[in-house]
Amino acid sequence: MTAERVDEHFTEVVSALTETGPRRAAGELVSTESALTVSDCLRLFDAQLGSRHLDLAARWLRARGSGYYTIGSSGHEGNAAVAAALRPTDPALLHYRSGGFFLARAAQVGGSDPLWDVLLGLVAAAEEPIAGGRHKVFGRHDLNIIPQTSTIASHLPRAVGVAFSIARARKLGVVSPWPQDAVTVCSFGDASVNHSTAVGAINAALHAAYQGVPMPLLLVCEDNGWGISVKTPRDWIVRAYRNRDGLAYFDADGADVVATFEASAAAAAWVRRHRRPAFLHLRMGRLMGHAGSDYEAAYRRPDEIAADLARDPVLGTAKLLIRSGALTPDEVLGRYEAMRSTALLLAERAAQAPRLDSAHAVMSSLQASMQEALRAAPTSLAASVRSGDQGAPVTVAQAINRALHDILDRYPNAMIFGEDVARKGGVYGVTRGLQAKTSSARVFDTLLDEQTILGLALGAGVSGLLPIPEIQYLAYLHNAADQIRGEGATLQFFSNRQFRNPMVVRVPGYGYQKGFGGHFHNDNSVAALRDIPGVVIASPSLPDDAAAMLHTCAAAAASAGVVCVFLEPIALYHTRDTYEDGDNLWLAPYPSVGVPIGRARTHGSGADLTILTFGNGVRMSLRAARRLETAGIGARVVDLRWLAPLPVQDMIREATETGRVLIVDETRRTGGVGEGVLAELLANGYGGAAHRVAAEDSFIPLGDAAQTVLLSEGAVEAAAVAMVRGTP
Repeated sequence: MTAERVDEHFTEVVSALTETGPRRAAGELVSTESALTVSDCLRLFDAQLGSRHLDLAARWLRARGSGYYTIGSSGHEGNAAVAAALRPTDPALLHYRSGGFFLARAAQVGGSDPLWDVLLGLVAAAEEPIAGGRHKVFGRHDLNIIPQTSTIASHLPRAVGVAFSIARARKLGVVSPWPQDAVTVCSFGDASVNHSTAVGAINAALHAAYQGVPMPLLLVCEDNGWGISVKTPRDWIVRAYRNRDGLAYFDADGADVVATFEASAAAAAWVRRHRRPAFLHLRMGRLMGHAGSDYEAAYRRPDEIAADLARDPVLGTAKLLIRSGALTPDEVLGRYEAMRSTALLLAERAAQAPRLDSAHAVMSSLQASMQEALRAAPTSLAASVRSGDQGAPVTVAQAINRALHDILDRYPNAMIFGEDVARKGGVYGVTRGLQAKTSSARVFDTLLDEQTILGLALGAGVSGLLPIPEIQYLAYLHNAADQIRGEGATLQFFSNRQFRNPMVVRVPGYGYQKGFGGHFHNDNSVAALRDIPGVVIASPSLPDDAAAMLHTCAAAAASAGVVCVFLEPIALYHTRDTYEDGDNLWLAPYPSVGVPIGRARTHGSGADLTILTFGNGVRMSLRAARRLETAGIGARVVDLRWLAPLPVQDMIREATETGRVLIVDETRRTGGVGEGVLAELLANGYGGAAHRVAAEDSFIPLGDAAQTVLLSEGAVEAAAVAMVRGTP
């Protein structure tokens, strides 16, 4: 359906109306079936008109080559009544068709002109107040609307986390942005509920509520019957959610503003009173197609398109106002045309607004958060070290355990959670005893769903908490990487740092476990993390670094709001020896200072060869360097420690000292960390010899066969000799 036809239909129908009810005052009820007054309904009508004319203006801008985003809200303007049924202090994560909601809430709060704000987003103007021209999003800090770029449900796990955090923050005595009786509202389309992310999030909400955990979450399904060109089966949403145990169900005709308001008010009141999740099903139509060049006639019958047009919610509200005597048909048309004029005038101005014009401008929010993170290393951990045990040498696992305990002491808003982390203390005992030393409110187990674990962290971070989730194995992270990529890392980027979701994601990983494994428990793929802008990736190998770097990650998350991923080498958790059995040289005292992000650590001062490595590669390289020394080859081993950002300055300095660089990379040859290390060396002017050894491009098999595809000490030593001696 064309925008022109939708526009013309409204004018034709209203112009033909002649019956007008007795004139009603602003304070009178607009209908005997609702608590909405005439003035309430007029405000909702204005929000609906604004949303409709934003859609028309978006197409006008696009036709002139000035606009970039045309997924509109036409047919969904009834969601303005959802905003009216909630409080402006209720956190909201909105569907991309929630223009009516956004404008209605803006009218409740006041402040900047929401029409102007949205239009600036449509033209990607640099002065757009939430995303700074980086995307068109519905978000505003003073409206408690958390910006979302999601098209298919990836914001639902975060919504669960926000709802969870309302009560949890209060329990921990942490100041939250949301009132203690707030309701978290999350809207999405009918096609989105079939996505595994949505299914998992709703299940997680019910799972929590079933156990008595407060979960004040209002799920709003805006059901227009279509997922782009794929039709949703008739009554599928009703059958799937009306009788779901533990989920209160409310529904309404989304084209009827009175019915939508009453159902929304009832659903919101139920959630606010019971602190349990509810599902609000709003049946809507979709006008003007899906987006942009979408041609509905190619997949929809004419009668289907006509049926949606007949249920135009803006027209429905206009008829209600005329029928109730609040407005005459001429007054409705006057209001409609006045909104058109306003929207087009603002659109013309927006089209002239300056755009982002450089990489620096685009990346400024990312660069600011990273610069702040780089300054976050604690200068002293003395307050965290308990008396009498600072000098006792510890393993990597013990160092991480103590650091986590110290972080819980230092940050009252910190929480540790994940699968098996509480009473059991994790698969490898790394979190053992932490719950007993603190409380089950701060260290707790989650259900087995990585999207839920990370979504919980995202919601907690934006709610004033400092989440430290554990993903049990590196391979499991790939089940939910989009929660980091599409939700976590993008929040500061698309909100100009007005919203932040700090978190430290602990991930046991890498290979070399003996007697246990296979590709799910021995995984050496970090490529999916390294190309996410703004994410800090820590990869310690030695115990003192593990503790110090974990403190730094917590400080960076707390101060700069960044997402940190802390990769823990499973094979080194309980390692004690470096060169010989019983030498205890892998142990180290608990550190007294933090480690700055992006700084490496050099072992030795050999003048013949620089070995750049990380993780398990550090121990292999140190052992190989000891044997090289007996052969007359002096090697220095540089532990990169940080995989993002890489310690480029230290890499170049140490590489230049010897003029020969061997990159020892335990990740895969293709897409491995070593590719990035080599590229940075070349990009920063290193002109000496360079070689790389890495694991094979293979999944890791079970048992001894794993050694055939993993990098070995022998391969490291052979490559080093070949480089120095000049042999093939």
